[in-house]
Amino acid sequence: MRAFTGKVAAITGAGSGMGAALARALAAQGCHLALADRNAEALAEVQAAVSAQRVKVTADAIDVSDPEAVNAWAAQTQRAHGAVHLLFNNAGVSVTGAAAAMKMADFEWLMNINFWGVVHGCRAFLPYLSAAPHAHIINTASIFGVVAVPSQSAYNASKFAVRGYTESLEQELRDTQVRVSCVLPGGVKTNIVRSSRYYPSDNAAPTRDEAIVRFEAMAGLTSDQAADIILAGVRRDKRRILVGNDARLLDWVARALPTRYPEVIRWLSERNGSREPLS
Repeated sequence: MRAFTGKVAAITGAGSGMGAALARALAAQGCHLALADRNAEALAEVQAAVSAQRVKVTADAIDVSDPEAVNAWAAQTQRAHGAVHLLFNNAGVSVTGAAAAMKMADFEWLMNINFWGVVHGCRAFLPYLSAAPHAHIINTASIFGVVAVPSQSAYNASKFAVRGYTESLEQELRDTQVRVSCVLPGGVKTNIVRSSRYYPSDNAAPTRDEAIVRFEAMAGLTSDQAADIILAGVRRDKRRILVGNDARLLDWVARALPTRYPEVIRWLSERNGSREPLS
């Protein structure tokens, strides 16, 4: 999709971080928006800000883990805008903690949003996207959907699942007018760590506040910079969109050392003074 002017984009997780940044960047290019987020107050602030660009903006406070809510949002978006051309399945959460001690309720909470939220979005919007002359699905995975790290077993599982689902969907839709991209961000300054469920593995592990500070220092991109990279990839119909130098490095390491990359991950973590890497 070479231009976004006059198109309609649906974005989940639009109340903050990359979702809000995508909304701002698309609105500045004349793209109409259907925004969704669980946080109604944050969503209203983003809606007010992007509406100044003189584009049509609708906003719905929904939980992407609820398929009925996502189906209703998709139908409402089609009614309100008359078409949908772009779907950004961007909503995500994290849980940090040892796999053996992780509560199943936390694991299920994360999978319901990170993975099933993507599936619900694709299934709900695909009939409307298929009716457009040109359309694009953009699913946000993570570089942690390429490499696995300690303390992130649930997050890794969800993002590996998103990548697998997206790559399969891309092949199924290759002969249609709907393109599909998998976004693989590295460290991006968003609220995901601040809002995560965090369980240090032992007394020597960083506290939540320390983990937040460390993540902010390590994150190489702002949300606005990440959004620009993502949209550049969408314009080029890229199937995989790596976001950030760290994402490109870890992707290369995983391909070069598919069975030994954990040693590199460990070395990088120790070099940065942490046994519990975050992304």
